[in-house]
Order: sequence, then structure tokens, then C-alpha cells
Amino acid sequence: MSETAPITARPRRSVLYMPGSNARALEKARSLPADGLILDLEDAVAPDAKEEGRKLVVAALKEGGYGKRELLLRVNGADTPWGEADLVAAATSGAHGVLLPKISNAAEVHAAQATLEANGAPDGLAIWCMMETPAGILHAEEIAAASPRLGGFVMGTSDLTKDLQAAHTPLRLPMLTSLGLCLLAARAHGLAIVDGVYLDLGDADGFAAACQQGAELGFDGKTLIHPKQIGAANTTFAPSEEELAFSHKIIEAHKAAAAEGKGVVVVDGKLIENLHVQNAERIVQMATAIVEMEKEAAS
Repeated sequence: MSETAPITARPRRSVLYMPGSNARALEKARSLPADGLILDLEDAVAPDAKEEGRKLVVAALKEGGYGKRELLLRVNGADTPWGEADLVAAATSGAHGVLLPKISNAAEVHAAQATLEANGAPDGLAIWCMMETPAGILHAEEIAAASPRLGGFVMGTSDLTKDLQAAHTPLRLPMLTSLGLCLLAARAHGLAIVDGVYLDLGDADGFAAACQQGAELGFDGKTLIHPKQIGAANTTFAPSEEELAFSHKIIEAHKAAAAEGKGVVVVDGKLIENLHVQNAERIVQMATAIVEMEKEAAS
């Protein structure tokens, strides 16, 4: 298993889907600069390749070599012929987390957890949930609170758009209610949350705009369908040089003010309180974690 880190310190700027039945893709993923990988046994694998895909993914996880990248194994749904066997295999696969598709309520999380634990899942194995159905969005808070194993949400905006009979638009106005509800639930329960995919690989400007919107909304990063999208996601969801410099300035100014018994301080004309210091510390912590990941990738 790759090294782990607390949710607050682990970069999740780019989380790339990799087809579980493609051995070449699983090998290539070891050298890609993505923060995380979703080794997919669900949508990316044809029905007649499910068994072989499961074997390939588990073998790849056991072999390792993925460095600090976060590894999520997306299983098939419990209502499919492959769901239970996927969970059994995932339990001791060495993945950081198991990603459950089309979760609609807490009971489905409980059932998956029971199967994982009955088959030897270690304490550190997280459960992640795809938020991609209207029922799931309406029960987002319930799902977020379903288990101490919950690690995060992954937005499945393609399936959700279909089920809502909505349109794909540049500003994603039809999605904002769903995105907001899931963000609220995730942050209320200390979970990570990554944005949905952008399907038009030929539209670099559109993808960049979608990343910017996701970052502004508060997502930790974006799920990706192709390695060519990694660079833009990594740039957009990382603290900028200006943000990092200002964060260091806030931390130092607050420290000096506290030494003088002051609770607030003015930095560059802006009133700084403890909440700003906490956010600055988060930004510095994230920037440090990104540098560590990039150093390892370059070595």
C-alpha cells in the first residue's frame, strides 16, 4: 500500500480513472503525476471482463509501486453479479479506499462495510461513495455520517445529469444544488470531496474553466478521464504562489500579535482573525504535501 496521510494533508487535485481490465494502463499509472487513482471495475470494464479485471487490479495493488498516490478501488454495485466478490477482494487488496457506486442511503454503506470487515478489511481501509443519483444527493448528510470509515465523496455528474434529465452547460447551473449539498455534507463531517469528470477531451479551455469553478466551490480536486487533464487540474487545485506567500505572512503576523497579547492583526490592509490563520495553515500544509509528492515522483 502507498503511504497514507491525513485527509487535510493529502493532495487530491487530480484523481484519474484507470480501467481495471487494462494491464498496460495499470502499469502506466505508476508514472503519471496524478495525486490519486481510481482503479475501476465498474463502468470501465465490460461484463465479460469483470473477473479478469478484478484479478488484474488486485495483482497491481499487491505489487505496489504507486508511491504516494491515493488508490481507490471502484467496485461494482451490490445489485450486480460482481459486487460482493469485488468487495471481498477489495477488503485485503492494499487499496487506500473502496469506492462504492450509486450510493443512495446509509444502509448501503453499512452493508458494504459489513462485507469488507467480514473479509478482513484493515482499520485503515476507507469507504468512499459515488454521489451520482437523485436519492443519494437527497441523503448526502445521512451518507456522510454513515460510518467512521467514510473517507470522502466522488461526484458522478454524468449519471446525475442523466437522471435529473438536465443539460450539460458551461456554468453547470443544473448541477449547483447537487454539488452544494454534497459539499456541505462532506465538510460537515470532515470528508474529502472531488468534483466530477469533464467529458470533452478536445476542449482544454472548457476543462480549465470547470476546474476553476470546482476550486472556487470548495472541491479538493477533480476526477479525470485522461492523463492529458492532469496538468491543468494539478495547477488549478494547488495553492498559488501568491496564496502561499500571503498565508505565510498571515501566520507570522498572527504569531507576533499573539506574543503581544493581541487577538487580531492587520495584514496588507486586511483584518486577520483566527479563522484566517487556520485557513492559512491549511494552505501551507497542502503546499508542503504537494512538494513532497512531486519530489517523490521526480526521484
